[in-house]
Amino acid sequence: MFRTAAILLVAIAAAGCATTPATFAVLPAPDGHIGRIVVYDRDGDHVIDTAYGSQHLGADGKLQAGTLTQAEVRERFGAALDALPPPPATFTLYFLEGKDELTADSSVELQRVISEIKRRPLPDILVIGHTDTVGSPDFNDKLSYARAERARDLLISMGLPGERISVAGRGKREPLVATSDNVSEQKNRRVEINVR
Repeated sequence: MFRTAAILLVAIAAAGCATTPATFAVLPAPDGHIGRIVVYDRDGDHVIDTAYGSQHLGADGKLQAGTLTQAEVRERFGAALDALPPPPATFTLYFLEGKDELTADSSVELQRVISEIKRRPLPDILVIGHTDTVGSPDFNDKLSYARAERARDLLISMGLPGERISVAGRGKREPLVATSDNVSEQKNRRVEINVR
């Protein structure tokens, strides 16, 4: 899966016009990760792989390497940065054994999930249900999907748009804690809610 927060490329350029000034820069992700971009001109390729590293394309069509300060980034690209959606978020809610009922702690955590989702104007929400290894594969497939549907129904009941929510069940195929078959493990009885 491509991580949209791994690299942030900010570019101001006019398509198809090589003499329009443009600046390309790599900004660190919130976790500090530095990505890499390559800018091409008539003299070849130019790699930018440092925090705030930049290449400026002048009116003469030549690239000039540089480094921007945080203040310069904010001044030049503030409007574009402010328009970016928030980074994806993932939440995990846990269920009672053999049921599609949330634990007491996860019922409280659900409020935090709702608050985060409501901050986003057009959220895309994926709810994935999981089980522990107790029971048959068929039973766990059905239970994991029922848990995902239950979480979706809870989100809808709290005012979130149902058409923005997808559900899936993984049964016991993707445990958080590896166990032998027929082992009750609460951390595996969960739904993961991915919000973009």
